[in-house]
Amino acid sequence: MLSRLRRFKHVLSVMVIGMAVSLAAVDFAEARRAGSSGFGSRGTRTYSAPPTTRTAPDTAAPIQRSMTPNTQTNAANPGMAAGQQAAGQQARRGLFGGFGGGILGGLFLGGLFGMMMGHGFGGLAGMFGMLFQMLLIGGLIFLLMRMFARRTQPATGSASRYSYDAPPAQGAGFRIPQMGSAGAAAAGAAAATRPRVASKATDEIGITNGDLDAFERLLTDVQSAYGAEDYARLRVLATPEAMSYLAEELGENATQGVRNEVTDVRLLQGDLAESWRENGLDYATVAMRYQSIDVMRNRKTGAVTQGDPATPTQTTEVWTFVRKPGEDWKLSAIQGTD
Repeated sequence: MLSRLRRFKHVLSVMVIGMAVSLAAVDFAEARRAGSSGFGSRGTRTYSAPPTTRTAPDTAAPIQRSMTPNTQTNAANPGMAAGQQAAGQQARRGLFGGFGGGILGGLFLGGLFGMMMGHGFGGLAGMFGMLFQMLLIGGLIFLLMRMFARRTQPATGSASRYSYDAPPAQGAGFRIPQMGSAGAAAAGAAAATRPRVASKATDEIGITNGDLDAFERLLTDVQSAYGAEDYARLRVLATPEAMSYLAEELGENATQGVRNEVTDVRLLQGDLAESWRENGLDYATVAMRYQSIDVMRNRKTGAVTQGDPATPTQTTEVWTFVRKPGEDWKLSAIQGTD
């Protein structure tokens, strides 16, 4: 009987330690959770969110893969940057971080080392007593954290979007959006908390219909070349940096034994977010909603492993193009939308 109780004690001890590790892993996984991201370069605006548009009313995902150094310090509002950093660190702590993690970690490690040294948890009664103490301490820490969080949580209000005089454009083609006058007073009061919105002021170089047609052609050509794994064509259509990231994705697909087939690309709606000139280069960022047949196929058998070859899917992305004077536009960056 005594040997059975000892075996049960060790099994229960391992279960307790495993449960603690699982809780810590869940907290870590949630902290690393992120949405879609972007790659490439937008010049000095690489790490600044482009203005929102009709086609992409939500803020585009930040560029996370770029050869442009991130030198932004948010000098315009350092308090906001510090607050966001502190909030991010607080969110990453979780229930088992900080002071609570130190206490619980000490208890677990103490029990573990005791068991390894042959002293165990002092019998079943001692072990259950330890578990009760850990649950009690964890509950107290949770209540204290909730109490302090409620006291320190700032009050926030939802900012309304700009409204437009005209309804959203229907059908295919680009449209340079115009900011309406409705809600101008409320917009001025909440301008600091609202993302920039595309307008005539954000088009600093004067994008023409010919430029918009070129962007539409690039959308189709880049997607087609990517689906065909035509590296030579991609080098013509994209900057060397953007090409390197596209080639990296194609290489990862090849390593996994699949091929991303993209066909029947058609622009449904698009509009200009901003355009500007810097260091002798012209930049233009546009939001595009398009449909395509996008599937993954096995490289050897050709069997579809992901997607539907008979049903087109819709995607909304923010693309940035760049050109030198007298030359054609090239793809410079792509950002997803959440």
